[in-house]
Amino acid sequence: MKHLEKIFAFAILLFFLNSCGVSKSLHNRPDVSGYDASIPEKVKINDSTFVAGNNFLLKNKQGQWELYVKGNPLQIGEITGSLTQDLMQKQEAIFFNKVEDLVPSKTQQYLLRKFLAWYNRKMYQHIPEEYKAEIYGLSKYSSSNFSEIGEPYLRLLYLHGAHDIGHALQDLMLVGCSSFAVWGDKTVDGELLIGRNFDFYAGDDFAKEKIIAFVNPSEGHKFMSVTWGGMIGVVSGMNDQGLTVTINAGKSEVPLTAKTPISIVTREILQYASTIDEAIAIAKKREVFVSEAIFVGSAKDKKAAIIEVAPDNFGVYQVENTDELICSNHFQSEAYKNDERNLKWIAESHSKYRFERMEELISEDEKLNVSDAVAILRNKKGLDNKEIGFGNEKALNQLLAHHGIVFKPESRKVWVSSNPYQLGEFVEYDLNEVFKSWEGNPSTTSVSNSKENVAEDPFVHSKEYQDYEEYRILEREVETAIENKKTISAEKLSAMQQKNPDYWKVYYLTGKYYFEKNYNAAARKAFEIALTKETTTVPNKESIKRYLQKLNK
Repeated sequence: MKHLEKIFAFAILLFFLNSCGVSKSLHNRPDVSGYDASIPEKVKINDSTFVAGNNFLLKNKQGQWELYVKGNPLQIGEITGSLTQDLMQKQEAIFFNKVEDLVPSKTQQYLLRKFLAWYNRKMYQHIPEEYKAEIYGLSKYSSSNFSEIGEPYLRLLYLHGAHDIGHALQDLMLVGCSSFAVWGDKTVDGELLIGRNFDFYAGDDFAKEKIIAFVNPSEGHKFMSVTWGGMIGVVSGMNDQGLTVTINAGKSEVPLTAKTPISIVTREILQYASTIDEAIAIAKKREVFVSEAIFVGSAKDKKAAIIEVAPDNFGVYQVENTDELICSNHFQSEAYKNDERNLKWIAESHSKYRFERMEELISEDEKLNVSDAVAILRNKKGLDNKEIGFGNEKALNQLLAHHGIVFKPESRKVWVSSNPYQLGEFVEYDLNEVFKSWEGNPSTTSVSNSKENVAEDPFVHSKEYQDYEEYRILEREVETAIENKKTISAEKLSAMQQKNPDYWKVYYLTGKYYFEKNYNAAARKAFEIALTKETTTVPNKESIKRYLQKLNK
């Protein structure tokens, strides 16, 4: 929470400054006068099926929402808002209520709003007009419950930078995405195959209502993306040209001002690029405010590349004489070879470990297919198949992913995970079929191709999974007790350890609790056990050692 404390101190200073830049941003609205604003009326078929002209929203049997929308930017925004209004308002409530939990003080909330207005004062200058028009159309269906935070349009605009801010302020979000691509001799049919986990965590409720959106814009390429209510940016998607984009966070400094959200850059790439070079050209012209790896797969190029962007640097990483590309959360291009922040991140974080784990798992099979890619995304073990505890960020499957996704760009096919995490069935969609079949009447049944789905992970029915879910509840109880200096029973501490015995954090929390209670012998024992486990980062291990040094004094 130290980042928030700095923000509040800064916000107090800003409160006394009269910034015309803030005023301009607060009153800026896109010019939508040139767009046809007519949209069809929404018709409710049942609680999980809605249509509006030839646009539709429906829930499939796996619990995912499927959205098809067509039109100019304003129409796409308004139709999406009309169809997904309940989902959008639910996501807004989840997100802003989480912020309220993190910042319960009304004074601090007020200062945070002042800070956000100042911090986002230049964002409107860096977002293409068509996307501002789409957000504007969407905002007409936004909630009226959060007016103290800002007008609906501004709130939605700001929320598109939440992913970026989550990277910089890692107390707010947990981000540890993993991506890989194989092609040529490394796949069973020679086609490009891409897998990725999107580990953006904003609470369990945030990931419940996923939307698989199929967008048919009046300009540019048709595309699909995995998203949520109120989000027009792209975190994982593929267009009808067989170009894919996914994003992996890099290590960022806390940026001084918001510019182009990464998800808007990737939306523009997906809508207007068909090759890696075209994607690079779009990324180059946008100013971003955090460091991010944009993982691009291309059916036309029959390979993948990584575009590495930062506020002060730009690089492209492509491999030679190999048929695989791996990306976690550090940069690999020549442009970042001597970047001190990136080198420190490689040395101290869990990024390099996950990178090596992907290398290890990819090498286990001579050739990979879709099921193999899904199995890699679901893998919960460490290097050399070591048991490292469930929920460990060194695992590819940290059991918190918003979604896992697999692409076959040359076939225009995509598989999207269903809840929980990436353990549920991976549902297959054929973009050629979706966009060809639903140009006319709206669908009232799933547009997926269930015959090619990848079955759910049997792990979801295991005792280990049940234990892990119970562990997460106990973990939160213990963390709350430590934070509020409350007492918790030895039985609960023991149960927490039994539910996830290989996880270092179990013993670290136990040690912290006993340390605060001055039960030094019990604390020392717990910390010593924690050091024998696979700790997530170098700072984690150093924290344990500092506690032991204090105890040994």
